[in-house]
Amino acid sequence: MGYFFKGLISSIFLLAATATAQNTSYWQQHVDYTMVVDMDVETFQYTGTQKLVYTNNSPDELTRVYYHLYFNAFQPGSEMNARLESIADPDGRMISEQKTSRITPLTESEMGYLHVANLKQDGADAIFTEEGTVLVVDLAKPIPAGGKTTFEMEFKGQVPVQIRRSGRNNKDGVALSMSQWYPKLAEYDFEGWHADPYIAREFHGVWGDFDVKLTLDKKYTVGGTGYLQNPQDIGHGYEEPGTKVNQQKGKTLTWHFKAPMVHDFMWAADPEYVHDTLKMENGTMLHFFYKDDAKYKDTWTKVQPLTEKAMLFFNKNVGEYPYEQYSVIQGGDGGMEYAMATLITGGDKPGSVIGTMIHELAHSWFQHVLATNEAKHEWMDEGFTSF
Repeated sequence: MGYFFKGLISSIFLLAATATAQNTSYWQQHVDYTMVVDMDVETFQYTGTQKLVYTNNSPDELTRVYYHLYFNAFQPGSEMNARLESIADPDGRMISEQKTSRITPLTESEMGYLHVANLKQDGADAIFTEEGTVLVVDLAKPIPAGGKTTFEMEFKGQVPVQIRRSGRNNKDGVALSMSQWYPKLAEYDFEGWHADPYIAREFHGVWGDFDVKLTLDKKYTVGGTGYLQNPQDIGHGYEEPGTKVNQQKGKTLTWHFKAPMVHDFMWAADPEYVHDTLKMENGTMLHFFYKDDAKYKDTWTKVQPLTEKAMLFFNKNVGEYPYEQYSVIQGGDGGMEYAMATLITGGDKPGSVIGTMIHELAHSWFQHVLATNEAKHEWMDEGFTSF
């Protein structure tokens, strides 16, 4: 099967290369995010600033941009909730035992939200309107084809009780599963803007570099996308073995992550995380984060060498993994891939966790390297990964 699989993938890439060679007008947008975020672990509310340098590589002048505000889906009255209440949803995890939407009964302190307080474009005020899970921005000045502009904003959010993938206090007791948590610029490509309201489950993103500082209670261990820039100031299993950690005084720590050329940024945090590492022979560092509970220890010990084995298989049969780290994290629900990491729940059934890990790891090639629009072309993402 390995030779067939390798030949299949080679054929696909050859077709893609041929198409690209014939299409000399190919382009893709680029984003550079710098974010500084403060999380209150008692209220599950957070504030942040975001500086975004946007490069318009398209042949079009842009007079408007759009941001996704995904957490607004997890509140009564949202379009996602209306869908769950109106039609049969194939995903039973979003439906209560009473066969109704789990979003409907959320109280004001339990629901999610993400709001932009102000937004400037190159120092001038931009006009913006929040429409559910989408922020519509009329630009202060057009972005010409090939031009750059800088957006600066302040935002605030509340992490919803875990309903689907993102959220707080999931069924495994993980405090924070922070996926789709920040104002995320929508993709603009040859088909136009992909500013779809968040009603279902899949995503599309813009390639770019992320520089993120997260400040929260120092008892919490954080794992996710990117490379930690200040491990000796943090500890929590990131420091060089046998070296001294120089944690800042006070009740909080500021974690500084950088992630080059990714199209998303996820993180998770819990005060009871065990943080194990495994360095592969090729230098890739594998991180594992799971609850410090005896019922999870066996599974999360077994999953570690098998993650390396799966990584080596994909490196050989698909292509070399292009990043320096990958994290397998207990959090969210089920399993979901993100840049350099996955969120996986459970631990009392090793086969389920290991199988999910392999599936989500495969997405690191078929979604987080090829970056197809998984909301529109599911077969390219789930199809190859499942195969």
